[in-house]
Amino acid sequence: MPDWIAAIILGLIEGITEFLPVSSTGHLLLVERALGIKESDLFNVVIQCGAVVAVLPLFPERLQQLAFRWREPAPRNYLLKILVAFGLTGSGGLVLEKMHFKLPDQPLPVAAALLVGGALFVLVELWLRGKTLRDDIAWNVVVAVGLGQLLAAVFPGTSRSGATILLALTLGLSRPAATEFSFWVGIPTMLAAGGLKIFKALYHSPAAAPAEKWGLLLLSAVVAAIVSFVAVKWLLRYVQTHTFIAFGWYRIGLGLVILLLLLAQ
Repeated sequence: MPDWIAAIILGLIEGITEFLPVSSTGHLLLVERALGIKESDLFNVVIQCGAVVAVLPLFPERLQQLAFRWREPAPRNYLLKILVAFGLTGSGGLVLEKMHFKLPDQPLPVAAALLVGGALFVLVELWLRGKTLRDDIAWNVVVAVGLGQLLAAVFPGTSRSGATILLALTLGLSRPAATEFSFWVGIPTMLAAGGLKIFKALYHSPAAAPAEKWGLLLLSAVVAAIVSFVAVKWLLRYVQTHTFIAFGWYRIGLGLVILLLLLAQ
């Protein structure tokens, strides 16, 4: 398969799965394995940045508040909560970096995380039936979202958005509010991770940087950005009137398929 086609496929997968609670990292690892390719951590993180940047235009009012009205109490409070959650994730990420943590790239842990996360989504949504959920973000939700992102960073297949949304729902936050806050915390998190990877590639390992397929990386990031915009626009409408239970069943189904394929080997 030509490299440019593989780059487009990876961009499509990343764009669809980055903000849906189904694990973009898990899907990328599985697709790369199926295609017989192995992209660098830099490649995977940077195309995630493309998907992340694309969602900004979908929140024009919130973006305007955070950029130009942050001195007002409500926007300042929301911004502070984003920064605290990001700070928790960033601090934990630096600890993992110092420990030289490397994300597992085998299908079994991905399948396990998909199954566990899927079952939890189904159970939590059943538990939430008939309950009144709030739109205001409490500080326990902020802490949970920050730690949820760390959980997703350690276990491939967990899903960053999946873990954070699930924890926020469990703590009583409404689906639209949980989805939006998860997205906003994910923006600085993924951009910081991508920036750090690029910095290390260019300055810490300059000899290895030219080996990176920068043109293909850019192509994949652009595709991810376009597809992510469409996927997130759909998801924001979906959560207004639907639960996340369908995503739970999807995760369970995909996890079982992976396990069956492993058993058949």
